[in-house]
Amino acid sequence: MSTTTTTTSSQPQLQTLKLTNPTAIPRGPVSSTLEFYEPPSDGSIPFNYVEEPPEGQPQRNFGNTSVEVSISDIRDRESDFHLDRDAFQTLQGIESEEKDFVDDESIKKLYYPEVERVLLENVPGAHKVVLFDHTIRRSAANAHRGPVTRVHVDQTPKSTEARVRLHSPEEAEELLKGRYRIINVWRPLNGPVQTSPLGFASATSVEEKDLIGVRHIYPDREGETAGVQYNEGQKWYYWSGMKNDERLFLKCFDSTDEPGIGKRVPHTAFVDPRSPDGAVGRESIEVRALVYG
Repeated sequence: MSTTTTTTSSQPQLQTLKLTNPTAIPRGPVSSTLEFYEPPSDGSIPFNYVEEPPEGQPQRNFGNTSVEVSISDIRDRESDFHLDRDAFQTLQGIESEEKDFVDDESIKKLYYPEVERVLLENVPGAHKVVLFDHTIRRSAANAHRGPVTRVHVDQTPKSTEARVRLHSPEEAEELLKGRYRIINVWRPLNGPVQTSPLGFASATSVEEKDLIGVRHIYPDREGETAGVQYNEGQKWYYWSGMKNDERLFLKCFDSTDEPGIGKRVPHTAFVDPRSPDGAVGRESIEVRALVYG
Protein backbone atom coordinates (compact mmCIF):
# COMPACT_ATOMS: atom_id res chain seq x y z
CA MET A 1 0.00 0.00 0.00
CA SER A 2 1.32 3.42 -0.94
CA THR A 3 1.11 6.51 1.19
CA THR A 4 4.37 8.02 0.00
CA THR A 5 4.57 11.71 -0.80
CA THR A 6 7.24 12.83 -3.25
CA THR A 7 8.02 16.35 -4.34
CA THR A 8 8.92 17.70 -7.77
CA SER A 9 9.07 21.17 -9.28
CA SER A 10 7.26 21.79 -12.56
CA GLN A 11 7.84 25.47 -13.33
CA PRO A 12 9.87 28.48 -12.24
CA GLN A 13 8.56 29.72 -8.90
CA LEU A 14 6.56 32.93 -8.73
CA GLN A 15 6.91 35.46 -5.95
CA THR A 16 4.98 34.18 -2.93
CA LEU A 17 5.50 36.85 -0.27
CA LYS A 18 3.17 36.65 2.72
CA LEU A 19 0.84 39.63 3.04
CA THR A 20 1.16 41.59 6.29
CA ASN A 21 -2.33 43.11 6.57
CA PRO A 22 -4.57 40.46 8.22
CA THR A 23 -7.55 41.58 6.11
CA ALA A 24 -5.65 41.52 2.80
CA ILE A 25 -6.85 39.26 -0.02
CA PRO A 26 -4.20 37.45 -2.07
CA ARG A 27 -4.66 38.18 -5.78
CA GLY A 28 -2.86 37.57 -9.04
CA PRO A 29 -0.75 34.59 -10.17
CA VAL A 30 0.76 32.43 -7.47
CA SER A 31 3.01 29.40 -7.14
CA SER A 32 1.84 26.66 -4.78
CA THR A 33 2.26 22.96 -4.15
CA LEU A 34 -0.59 20.71 -5.30
CA GLU A 35 -1.04 17.07 -4.31
CA PHE A 36 -1.47 14.70 -7.28
CA TYR A 37 -2.33 11.01 -7.43
CA GLU A 38 0.37 8.41 -6.85
CA PRO A 39 -0.72 4.77 -7.46
CA PRO A 40 -0.54 2.02 -4.83
CA SER A 41 2.98 0.60 -4.72
CA ASP A 42 1.66 -2.98 -4.85
CA GLY A 43 -0.29 -2.40 -8.07
CA SER A 44 -3.66 -2.94 -6.43
CA ILE A 45 -6.86 -1.12 -7.41
CA PRO A 46 -6.97 2.25 -5.59
CA PHE A 47 -9.68 2.78 -3.01
CA ASN A 48 -10.85 5.34 -0.49
CA TYR A 49 -13.28 4.79 2.40
CA VAL A 50 -15.67 7.70 2.88
CA GLU A 51 -16.26 6.88 6.55
CA GLU A 52 -14.32 4.75 9.05
CA PRO A 53 -12.58 1.87 7.22
CA PRO A 54 -12.91 -1.76 8.33
CA GLU A 55 -10.47 -2.93 10.96
CA GLY A 56 -7.06 -3.52 9.43
CA GLN A 57 -7.72 -1.41 6.33
CA PRO A 58 -6.25 2.05 5.67
CA GLN A 59 -8.50 4.99 4.83
CA ARG A 60 -7.00 4.86 1.33
CA ASN A 61 -4.29 2.79 -0.33
CA PHE A 62 -2.75 5.34 -2.69
CA GLY A 63 -0.39 8.23 -2.11
CA ASN A 64 0.36 11.77 -3.24
CA THR A 65 2.97 13.36 -5.43
CA SER A 66 3.63 17.00 -4.51
CA VAL A 67 4.23 19.31 -7.47
CA GLU A 68 4.92 23.05 -7.43
CA VAL A 69 2.67 24.65 -10.06
CA SER A 70 1.79 28.13 -11.29
CA ILE A 71 -1.85 29.07 -10.74
CA SER A 72 -3.39 31.98 -12.65
CA ASP A 73 -6.09 34.30 -11.27
CA ILE A 74 -9.28 34.56 -13.36
CA ARG A 75 -10.52 37.65 -11.47
CA ASP A 76 -11.52 40.37 -13.97
CA ARG A 77 -11.39 37.94 -16.89
CA GLU A 78 -14.19 35.62 -15.88
CA SER A 79 -15.80 35.80 -19.32
CA ASP A 80 -12.74 34.13 -20.89
CA PHE A 81 -13.85 30.76 -19.48
CA HIS A 82 -16.88 28.66 -20.36
CA LEU A 83 -18.58 25.58 -18.94
CA ASP A 84 -18.72 23.77 -22.28
CA ARG A 85 -15.04 24.31 -23.13
CA ASP A 86 -13.22 24.58 -19.79
CA ALA A 87 -15.71 22.63 -17.61
CA PHE A 88 -15.94 25.55 -15.19
CA GLN A 89 -17.79 28.84 -15.22
CA THR A 90 -18.42 31.77 -12.88
CA LEU A 91 -21.53 33.69 -11.83
CA GLN A 92 -21.78 36.90 -9.83
CA GLY A 93 -24.48 38.81 -7.96
CA ILE A 94 -26.41 35.74 -6.74
CA GLU A 95 -28.09 36.51 -3.41
CA SER A 96 -29.32 33.76 -1.10
CA GLU A 97 -32.17 33.57 1.39
CA GLU A 98 -30.24 30.99 3.41
CA LYS A 99 -27.73 32.78 5.65
CA ASP A 100 -26.59 30.40 8.38
CA PHE A 101 -25.80 27.09 6.61
CA VAL A 102 -25.84 25.10 9.84
CA ASP A 103 -29.05 23.09 9.43
CA ASP A 104 -29.34 20.56 6.59
CA GLU A 105 -33.11 20.78 6.38
CA SER A 106 -33.01 24.56 6.13
CA ILE A 107 -30.34 24.31 3.42
CA LYS A 108 -32.47 21.88 1.42
CA LYS A 109 -35.59 24.02 1.87
CA LEU A 110 -34.09 27.43 1.13
CA TYR A 111 -30.82 26.96 -0.73
CA TYR A 112 -31.52 23.94 -2.95
CA PRO A 113 -34.28 25.71 -4.95
CA GLU A 114 -31.91 28.64 -5.52
CA VAL A 115 -29.23 26.29 -6.86
CA GLU A 116 -31.71 24.51 -9.11
CA ARG A 117 -32.90 27.83 -10.52
CA VAL A 118 -29.35 29.08 -11.12
CA LEU A 119 -28.49 25.91 -13.03
CA LEU A 120 -31.64 25.96 -15.17
CA GLU A 121 -31.10 29.62 -16.02
CA ASN A 122 -27.38 29.41 -16.76
CA VAL A 123 -26.66 25.98 -18.26
CA PRO A 124 -27.74 26.02 -21.92
CA GLY A 125 -30.11 23.17 -22.77
CA ALA A 126 -30.81 22.20 -19.17
CA HIS A 127 -34.43 21.15 -18.62
CA LYS A 128 -34.22 19.01 -15.49
CA VAL A 129 -32.03 19.26 -12.38
CA VAL A 130 -31.73 16.74 -9.54
CA LEU A 131 -29.73 17.91 -6.52
CA PHE A 132 -28.44 14.81 -4.74
CA ASP A 133 -26.18 16.05 -1.93
CA HIS A 134 -24.08 18.86 -0.51
CA THR A 135 -20.94 19.25 1.59
CA ILE A 136 -20.03 22.08 3.93
CA ARG A 137 -16.33 22.56 4.58
CA ARG A 138 -14.83 24.61 7.36
CA SER A 139 -11.18 25.24 8.16
CA ALA A 140 -11.60 24.92 11.94
CA ALA A 141 -9.64 22.10 13.54
CA ASN A 142 -12.81 20.45 14.87
CA ALA A 143 -14.78 20.74 11.61
CA HIS A 144 -16.50 17.61 10.31
CA ARG A 145 -15.02 18.23 6.85
CA GLY A 146 -12.28 20.63 5.86
CA PRO A 147 -10.98 21.75 2.48
CA VAL A 148 -9.68 18.84 0.37
CA THR A 149 -6.03 19.37 -0.56
CA ARG A 150 -5.75 16.57 -3.09
CA VAL A 151 -6.38 17.01 -6.83
CA HIS A 152 -9.46 15.01 -7.83
CA VAL A 153 -12.65 14.83 -9.86
CA ASP A 154 -15.77 13.93 -7.88
CA GLN A 155 -17.29 11.60 -10.49
CA THR A 156 -16.41 9.33 -13.40
CA PRO A 157 -18.53 8.08 -16.34
CA LYS A 158 -19.26 4.91 -14.37
CA SER A 159 -20.35 6.66 -11.18
CA THR A 160 -22.39 9.27 -13.04
CA GLU A 161 -24.50 6.62 -14.76
CA ALA A 162 -24.94 4.95 -11.38
CA ARG A 163 -26.10 8.29 -9.92
CA VAL A 164 -28.73 8.63 -12.66
CA ARG A 165 -30.06 5.17 -11.85
CA LEU A 166 -29.93 5.79 -8.10
CA HIS A 167 -31.71 9.14 -8.03
CA SER A 168 -34.18 8.74 -10.94
CA PRO A 169 -34.73 4.97 -11.21
CA GLU A 170 -38.06 5.13 -13.04
CA GLU A 171 -36.79 7.58 -15.67
CA ALA A 172 -33.19 6.40 -15.87
CA GLU A 173 -33.29 4.55 -19.18
CA GLU A 174 -34.85 7.51 -20.95
CA LEU A 175 -32.61 10.10 -19.25
CA LEU A 176 -29.49 8.14 -20.20
CA LYS A 177 -30.43 8.44 -23.89
CA GLY A 178 -29.96 12.23 -23.74
CA ARG A 179 -27.25 14.54 -22.49
CA TYR A 180 -26.58 14.33 -18.76
CA ARG A 181 -24.01 16.10 -16.62
CA ILE A 182 -22.91 16.35 -13.02
CA ILE A 183 -22.15 19.93 -12.01
CA ASN A 184 -21.02 21.10 -8.57
CA VAL A 185 -22.13 24.57 -7.51
CA TRP A 186 -19.43 25.96 -5.19
CA ARG A 187 -19.46 29.12 -3.09
CA PRO A 188 -17.83 30.49 0.07
CA LEU A 189 -19.88 31.04 3.21
CA ASN A 190 -17.61 33.63 4.83
CA GLY A 191 -16.06 35.41 1.85
CA PRO A 192 -14.06 37.05 0.60
CA VAL A 193 -11.78 34.02 0.58
CA GLN A 194 -8.33 34.67 2.08
CA THR A 195 -7.13 31.12 2.72
CA SER A 196 -7.44 27.68 1.12
CA PRO A 197 -8.76 28.95 -2.22
CA LEU A 198 -10.04 26.44 -4.74
CA GLY A 199 -7.79 25.66 -7.69
CA PHE A 200 -9.11 24.11 -10.92
CA ALA A 201 -7.60 22.99 -14.21
CA SER A 202 -9.22 23.80 -17.55
CA ALA A 203 -10.57 20.66 -19.20
CA THR A 204 -8.78 21.71 -22.39
CA SER A 205 -5.44 21.01 -20.68
CA VAL A 206 -6.27 17.65 -19.07
CA GLU A 207 -5.68 14.36 -20.86
CA GLU A 208 -7.67 11.17 -20.29
CA LYS A 209 -4.53 9.37 -19.17
CA ASP A 210 -4.24 11.86 -16.29
CA LEU A 211 -7.41 10.45 -14.69
CA ILE A 212 -7.41 7.28 -12.60
CA GLY A 213 -10.62 5.71 -11.28
CA VAL A 214 -10.67 5.28 -7.50
CA ARG A 215 -13.17 3.09 -5.64
CA HIS A 216 -15.16 5.42 -3.37
CA ILE A 217 -16.57 3.16 -0.68
CA TYR A 218 -19.60 4.22 1.38
CA PRO A 219 -20.99 2.12 4.25
CA ASP A 220 -23.92 0.99 2.07
CA ARG A 221 -22.72 1.27 -1.53
CA GLU A 222 -19.74 2.01 -3.76
CA GLY A 223 -19.10 4.90 -6.14
CA GLU A 224 -16.06 6.04 -8.07
CA THR A 225 -14.01 9.23 -8.13
CA ALA A 226 -10.96 10.11 -10.21
CA GLY A 227 -7.46 10.67 -8.94
CA VAL A 228 -5.45 13.04 -11.12
CA GLN A 229 -1.86 12.54 -12.22
CA TYR A 230 0.19 15.61 -13.04
CA ASN A 231 1.25 16.55 -16.52
CA GLU A 232 3.06 19.70 -17.59
CA GLY A 233 0.32 20.71 -20.01
CA GLN A 234 -2.27 21.27 -17.31
CA LYS A 235 -3.37 24.90 -16.91
CA TRP A 236 -4.33 25.78 -13.35
CA TYR A 237 -6.53 28.66 -12.20
CA TYR A 238 -8.27 30.10 -9.15
CA TRP A 239 -10.76 32.93 -8.54
CA SER A 240 -9.22 35.29 -6.02
CA GLY A 241 -11.23 36.63 -3.09
CA MET A 242 -14.45 34.82 -3.95
CA LYS A 243 -17.45 36.48 -2.28
CA ASN A 244 -20.66 35.05 -0.91
CA ASP A 245 -22.70 36.22 -3.90
CA GLU A 246 -20.41 34.46 -6.38
CA ARG A 247 -20.86 30.93 -7.70
CA LEU A 248 -18.46 28.58 -9.41
CA PHE A 249 -19.79 25.79 -11.65
CA LEU A 250 -17.48 22.76 -11.67
CA LYS A 251 -18.43 20.09 -14.19
CA CYS A 252 -17.50 16.58 -13.10
CA PHE A 253 -18.90 14.68 -16.08
CA ASP A 254 -20.60 15.35 -19.42
CA SER A 255 -22.07 12.56 -21.55
CA THR A 256 -21.90 14.43 -24.85
CA ASP A 257 -19.52 13.26 -27.57
CA GLU A 258 -19.57 16.62 -29.32
CA PRO A 259 -16.01 17.70 -30.23
CA GLY A 260 -14.51 20.50 -28.16
CA ILE A 261 -16.71 19.94 -25.11
CA GLY A 262 -14.77 19.77 -21.84
CA LYS A 263 -16.03 16.81 -19.83
CA ARG A 264 -14.51 17.36 -16.36
CA VAL A 265 -12.50 19.78 -14.25
CA PRO A 266 -9.89 18.53 -11.77
CA HIS A 267 -9.89 20.69 -8.64
CA THR A 268 -8.38 21.04 -5.18
CA ALA A 269 -7.99 23.44 -2.32
CA PHE A 270 -4.45 24.78 -2.05
CA VAL A 271 -2.31 26.68 0.43
CA ASP A 272 -1.75 30.23 -0.76
CA PRO A 273 1.64 31.21 0.73
CA ARG A 274 0.60 34.88 0.61
CA SER A 275 -2.33 34.44 3.02
CA PRO A 276 -1.65 36.75 5.97
CA ASP A 277 -1.32 35.65 9.56
CA GLY A 278 -4.69 36.02 11.26
CA ALA A 279 -6.64 35.53 8.02
CA VAL A 280 -10.12 34.03 8.27
CA GLY A 281 -10.25 30.29 7.57
CA ARG A 282 -12.29 29.44 4.49
CA GLU A 283 -15.82 28.06 4.84
CA SER A 284 -17.72 26.85 1.79
CA ILE A 285 -20.56 24.74 0.45
CA GLU A 286 -20.73 22.68 -2.70
CA VAL A 287 -24.03 21.30 -3.97
CA ARG A 288 -23.87 18.43 -6.45
CA ALA A 289 -26.40 18.23 -9.25
CA LEU A 290 -27.43 15.96 -12.09
CA VAL A 291 -28.27 18.26 -14.98
CA TYR A 292 -30.22 16.88 -17.94
CA GLY A 293 -30.36 18.39 -21.42
